[in-house]
Amino acid sequence: MSDSPRALPHPADSVVAFADGVSIRELTTQDDYRECVAIQDEIWGPGFAEVVPPAILMVSQKMGGVCAGAFDPSSRLLGFVFGVTGVRHGAIAHWSDMLAVRPEARGGRVGERLKQYQRERCLQVGARTMYWTFDPLVARNAHLNLMRLGARAAEYAVNLYGSNTGSPLHGALETDRWIAAWDLTTAAPSVPAVRTSGTFVLRVAADGVLPETPGFPDAEVVRVAVPVDHTRLTHEQRVAWRMATRAAFQHYLDRGYTVQAFQRADGDAPPFYELARS
Repeated sequence: MSDSPRALPHPADSVVAFADGVSIRELTTQDDYRECVAIQDEIWGPGFAEVVPPAILMVSQKMGGVCAGAFDPSSRLLGFVFGVTGVRHGAIAHWSDMLAVRPEARGGRVGERLKQYQRERCLQVGARTMYWTFDPLVARNAHLNLMRLGARAAEYAVNLYGSNTGSPLHGALETDRWIAAWDLTTAAPSVPAVRTSGTFVLRVAADGVLPETPGFPDAEVVRVAVPVDHTRLTHEQRVAWRMATRAAFQHYLDRGYTVQAFQRADGDAPPFYELARS
């Protein structure tokens, strides 16, 4: 089966199966929900203050929300996606609160398949836009959200979840986030290619670790670099990147620029966001 399942008429009974043995279905049992909590503990740590408990995972589905899981051939839960449906900007919309994939399952497009499954469920209840947040410093998530799914980096939120989530993954780093907006009505959104040239307004310094800001010129296309792997940085290095990227994004967003594309690391070139005036 393809990686873009079509709308399914009976959500509670539907299973989407893929050629590699992975299957996706809605989660319905207490064992399902407890395993979701176990995955949250694995990824964000047992002290994570924002853990979604079984009762919310279950109840949200009764109000048009989504809680679905991806399973391997042995029925082990590889990851799950969870979100709630409501009204935003006067229209039915879905907020995807959590996407979690176990480390050993990453790189196999499990997250992307879960998002596509979620998309179909949301269309069935009348939602036409899906929102979620992601850390601007996490290159792999930026690539998935912007370049594979075709979502927009619609809004930059400063320290959205505070600086004490209880997760070792976040530490005491301020939780700046992009708010992604995904048009669900377009099955295959047009994803623009990265331009062949642009001006780096934030790049990696000569030490190969810290950020360096040569300036914020009024260029037609600007590039904002991010770390290749922010998890390998010290807290102080992450803070330096957070402050530098925040300053660059806010400067250009205030002047009418928008995020147009994202480029993954290529050889010695760092990953970067491409911004241009709309």
